[in-house]
Amino acid sequence: MIITDTHTHLYSEAFDGDRNEVVQKAIDLGIERFFIPAIDSGYTSSMLQLERDFPEHIYLMMGLHPTHVKENYREELKHVEKMLSERKFYAVGEIGIDLYWDKSYVSQQREAFKNQIALAKLHELPIVIHCRDSFDEIFEVLEEEKDEKLYGIFHCFTGTHEQALKAIGYNMKLGIGGVVTFKNGKIDRFLDQIPLEHLVLETDAPYLAPAPFRGKRNEPSYLEHVLNKLSDIYQVPKEEIARITTDNSKKVFGI
Repeated sequence: MIITDTHTHLYSEAFDGDRNEVVQKAIDLGIERFFIPAIDSGYTSSMLQLERDFPEHIYLMMGLHPTHVKENYREELKHVEKMLSERKFYAVGEIGIDLYWDKSYVSQQREAFKNQIALAKLHELPIVIHCRDSFDEIFEVLEEEKDEKLYGIFHCFTGTHEQALKAIGYNMKLGIGGVVTFKNGKIDRFLDQIPLEHLVLETDAPYLAPAPFRGKRNEPSYLEHVLNKLSDIYQVPKEEIARITTDNSKKVFGI
C-alpha cells in the first residue's frame, strides 16, 4: 500500500529536532511520496536540502504563498519565475488568496495568483491552491483563467458540497486532510457524494493535525487517521482509498 501526502511542509522549523525520524516513521507506514509546497524564497534552500536528504521520496513545488505577499511580492515572484526556469518542480504552489489573516494586500494577492497561474501554464504544471475565507475571489480568478492548461489541487478543501463541485469543474482535485476528522469540519457530511477519483490525501504538516492529535504538531504519519476516516465515509477498505488517491496524485503531478 503506497500512500501519498500531496501537501506537507517538512522543511518547517517545527521539524528541526526530528525531521529524519518523522519522515522515516511515515515511510514505514507506507507513506512514500511527499509533495512539498513552497512559502517564499526564505525557505528555498531548506526545501532543496530536504530533497537531497530524501531524493526518492520528496517532490518539490515552487510558488509564493498568499500570506507572504507583502511589499516585496514582485521580487518574490521573480524568484519563483527564476527557479521554475532553472530546474524541475512538480507544481506551482501553494498559491491563492487568503483573507483570514490580512486583507490589506488583497489586490496584490490576486495579481500574484494570476501571475503564478500563468507561470504554471507556461511550464505545463499543475497549481496547488491555498484558499481561506476567499472562495468567491478564488473562483473569480479561476473563471478568468479557465482553459485546458488549468488544473491542479484545491489544497485543504473546507468548502460546501456546491463549492466542491465548482472546484472540480475547474479541473481541480480536492485535498483532504485532518479537517475531515474534526467534529465541526462539515465536509464529512457530503464527501461520500464526491467520487473518490476527485480526491487526494494531504496533511499540511505541521498544521491541521487530525483527531485525536488536533492542536498538536501534525506530521505525515498521521495521514493514517485521514485514511481511516475516508474508509468509514466511503465504506471501502483503506487500501483502496490509498490506491485511488495515489493514482489521482500521479495524474496531477505526472509522477
